[in-house]
Amino acid sequence: MRIVIVGGSLAGLFAAGLLRKAGHDVQVYERSRAGLAGRGAGLVPQEEVFVALRALGLDDLATIGVMARERIFLDLDGTITGRVAAPQMQISWDHLYTGLRDVLSTSDYHVGRDAVQAGTDDSTAWVQFEDGTRVTADLVIGADGIGSTVRAAVIGTAQQATYTGYVAWRGLVPESALPDSAAQTLLDRFAFYTGNRSQALGYVVPGPNGELEPGMRRYNWVWYRRADDLQRTLADRTGQVHAFSLAPGQLSEPAKSDLRSAGSAQLPPQFHDALLAEPNPFVQAIFDYETPQMARGRLVLIGDSAFVARPHTAMGVAKAAGDALALTSALAEAPIEAALQRYQRARLRIGHAIVDFGRRLGTFME
Repeated sequence: MRIVIVGGSLAGLFAAGLLRKAGHDVQVYERSRAGLAGRGAGLVPQEEVFVALRALGLDDLATIGVMARERIFLDLDGTITGRVAAPQMQISWDHLYTGLRDVLSTSDYHVGRDAVQAGTDDSTAWVQFEDGTRVTADLVIGADGIGSTVRAAVIGTAQQATYTGYVAWRGLVPESALPDSAAQTLLDRFAFYTGNRSQALGYVVPGPNGELEPGMRRYNWVWYRRADDLQRTLADRTGQVHAFSLAPGQLSEPAKSDLRSAGSAQLPPQFHDALLAEPNPFVQAIFDYETPQMARGRLVLIGDSAFVARPHTAMGVAKAAGDALALTSALAEAPIEAALQRYQRARLRIGHAIVDFGRRLGTFME
């Protein structure tokens, strides 16, 4: 079967690898011009990630992680107010991405291809790109994220995600860049601070090439903050307003200065030091989205194109891997249309449950 996947991030790559292994001809089309290496930060893998990697013969990717020996909770003055012995492994998003990307040849992963429309008929599906070209396939998979183009063709309307009123500021710094006072508290622990409609957290992840040696790893921090003026928050250094996020290097100097100043007053000193160690902080607006359906004809949605859950769940990548596993299994057991309906029945309920879980976890930000 010829399959086209729109979107080359983790959802698209999990699906591409699994479907290719099942014997299908798979082509991936990614809108970014240089691929997505270096775009992510850290993540906490769930069971579906391990299952998908095992199915791909990439078990080693799941073992390249850093173990946090405990969870700690900080007060604003930096005092540790609580501890929980909960060992947990964190892995690197970009190392996982690179490992999955390497499964595909360069000729099967097309960058700089921005999909603008998709459709389906009785026997084929198609995608049209910004440059006017069109590709057809037996099946088109929308793995194109929160702003999905394929979604509109599946549900019949351009339905938008709902902004929650807050954003996640992020940084990923060499652990050697942390001052000793911060490193002594933060390294090898999963640290949290919760303030008034605000939360910071952080943990250690492998180095950019999977390095696990102390001194070669990186510290991943996240600061959830209210942002009532989203357009201002997502305006880059040129003044252009982005829809969902700003990547490293896009934030203006005045915005960096405002962030650092706010951190001085609103974060424990250890987290403020981590913030200051990041020369190029980046930001992701937090949205909720639930699709009313995941398949139509020969079009199907996976990952964030179908359901956008708040990152507090730590289930975004697991949801993507679970979708890819379920879709591959369904296609192996039934003709396309029946398989897609079987997939939808299996994953629609799960997607709704994960988004609802994220809403409940995010109530402290309201």
